[in-house]
Amino acid sequence: MTKTAGASILPSPFLADVARDLQRTPKQLQARYLYDALGSSLFDAICRLPWYRITRAEARLLRQHADDVARALLARGAEPTIVELGCGNGEKLEELLKALPAGGAAAAHLIDISAEALQATASRVSAIPGLTVSLHEGTYEQGLAAVGARLRQHSATLVLFLGSNIGNFDRAGANALLEAVRDSLQPGALFLLGADLVKPREDLLLAYDDPLGVTAAFNRNLLVRINRELDADFDLGAFAHRAVWNEREHRVEMHLVSLRDQQVHLAAADLRLHFVRGETIWTESSYKYSEDEIRRLGVERGFSVTRQWADAEARFALTLFSAV
Repeated sequence: MTKTAGASILPSPFLADVARDLQRTPKQLQARYLYDALGSSLFDAICRLPWYRITRAEARLLRQHADDVARALLARGAEPTIVELGCGNGEKLEELLKALPAGGAAAAHLIDISAEALQATASRVSAIPGLTVSLHEGTYEQGLAAVGARLRQHSATLVLFLGSNIGNFDRAGANALLEAVRDSLQPGALFLLGADLVKPREDLLLAYDDPLGVTAAFNRNLLVRINRELDADFDLGAFAHRAVWNEREHRVEMHLVSLRDQQVHLAAADLRLHFVRGETIWTESSYKYSEDEIRRLGVERGFSVTRQWADAEARFALTLFSAV
């Protein structure tokens, strides 16, 4: 039977972050706060849209190469440990766990800021015999700090960072996160990174501004969350979703655009925010890479490239690194 252990991490200061970031120029909000219960459900729906091809491309690559990853992991020792940063609904972890020997002892550490995502993944893998699951609610950095001491004693370790979540970090942030991953690992441990690749602008904008409006709902739900949890009075009808491809920075940006001059009261911080028509709140960035950039990103942070697999149709890559 699967055993589940909890390791709670203090939640992030939502109010402090929102109050600070909405007073920046330009106004912004942190993308991690998009993923409350409703936001996570909306994102699951986005992943099933025909215009958002990342999830299906990554699933194809995992089905094709899960055995390769499992062999590389088992070559490093028995009773492997898998750490997943941003576990989503557990489908990808389940695919990799199925490639391990049936009934063998293994441990999974799930790190996510969303309690709902943690529970969904734990439920999905709960029937796998011999698997012990530990849940770490918090940021990636907090989760890595919580499990790092154990990982540094065990080379049969695989850290998963999938779904192109690396794209939500700017270059400096991506470097810092990969350094944190490397610092938590013993030499020889594995790191599997999924990253979306640069593709035509039209394809990118359809993925982040779909004709059904699901991505728009996902974006505006952040205002719903702020209204509910921080006693704000955002008028949802006064903000529109906008996706922009920033060619110079190789990123898709999501914004909420004020449709009129208006004032919003963030009561929990006793803060009044002024918006002019056309002013935006920058809510998310999604950086896109080339295959060479992904390899270089890992090598510069203390990894060597073991294998790289790319989906040529959807322009997505999985790269398996080894800590040096």
